[in-house]
Amino acid sequence: MAGRKDDEMKDLTLLGNKNTKYLFEYSPEVLEVFDNKHPDRDYFVKFNCPEFTSLCQ
Repeated sequence: MAGRKDDEMKDLTLLGNKNTKYLFEYSPEVLEVFDNKHPDRDYFVKFNCPEFTSLCQ
């Protein structure tokens, strides 16, 4: 399975940016999205980060 090409990620500015300053209040503008290249597949996503916080609505 191949990764994404640079032109597919050109609009992402926060993902992978170690200088991103995150706010402590709800701030949906820091979320970046991209199209799923394989919508017909099932995914298993595991986050291994003891300080990860998610606010889902």
